Amino acid sequence: MSSVVAVAGGSGGLGKAIVEAILGQGKQEVVILSRETGATSNVSFQTDENSARVVQVDYSDVSALQKVLQENGIDTVISTLNTMGDPTPELNLIEAADKSSVTKRLIPSVWGIPYTDEVVKTFPLGGIKQAVVSAVSRTSLEYSVWYIGYFTDYFVAPKIKSYMKIFNIVFDIQNDFAAIPGSGDVPVTFTYTFDVAQFVAASLALSKWQPETFLAGDKLTLNEMLAIAEEAKGTKFKVVYDSMEDLKVGKITELPSHAPMYPYFPKEQLQGFLASLGVLFASGFFDLKPARTINDDFTAIKPRSVRDLLTEAWKQG
Repeated sequence: MSSVVAVAGGSGGLGKAIVEAILGQGKQEVVILSRETGATSNVSFQTDENSARVVQVDYSDVSALQKVLQENGIDTVISTLNTMGDPTPELNLIEAADKSSVTKRLIPSVWGIPYTDEVVKTFPLGGIKQAVVSAVSRTSLEYSVWYIGYFTDYFVAPKIKSYMKIFNIVFDIQNDFAAIPGSGDVPVTFTYTFDVAQFVAASLALSKWQPETFLAGDKLTLNEMLAIAEEAKGTKFKVVYDSMEDLKVGKITELPSHAPMYPYFPKEQLQGFLASLGVLFASGFFDLKPARTINDDFTAIKPRSVRDLLTEAWKQG
């Protein structure tokens, strides 16, 4: 059972959804750990009924992080930090939590699929996630690494509420275009961030966490997803299938929405990144098959299906 929960990265993205869910159940005190300075630091994050304090932290200073955790009585840390560029803030947070005399539980920022050696060969950035899991496993903390597949938000925002920063992958639904990796017949696990948040909040009441937590919002193939999107929009998409040979050398079909991103995410880098994800989709790494999911612990929480979300987001008229 958790009583004071800190959410690292809780002012945006998945973290903000988790903060809202925890506040909504009204059972825990919530502290948002933020690098932001000025008006957003040491103030309240308000929902209709409850609020969270925002505390400014320096992720480069383990001792200072440890002090923040102890002085605020934080027994549980949930991290949603972006670790893909630099894992140092996440690793420092894990070390500080382990050293804190009051912190007992931690969820590291993984939120995807198991990053096995095989996955990392295709998706080298996954090595950072591997390092995070390795670091937390060496601590004395009770921890749980959450695996949720791929966020459905990337296919329905901004038509449906999401705090994620969105870029199009596989589908450019606005422009009736799809570039599907491989055959499109391999199942993919998808979960909406606000469903993730509800299950995370509920898990705080569990007396014991498992080292791995699997959550499945929905599972379907990319071809099935295409059919739902076409049905919702009432139109046929232009569809291209990118071969595994092309994907493995970093080549993908450009979506109409990609070009405006190139000043911020150069074309070669973006295509390489998305091609690696495409290989993972087509190879079945997002087809999560756990023996058990946390869905079984909280049957009252009903995750939204891909069909439901896509139809609400894109249905015409």
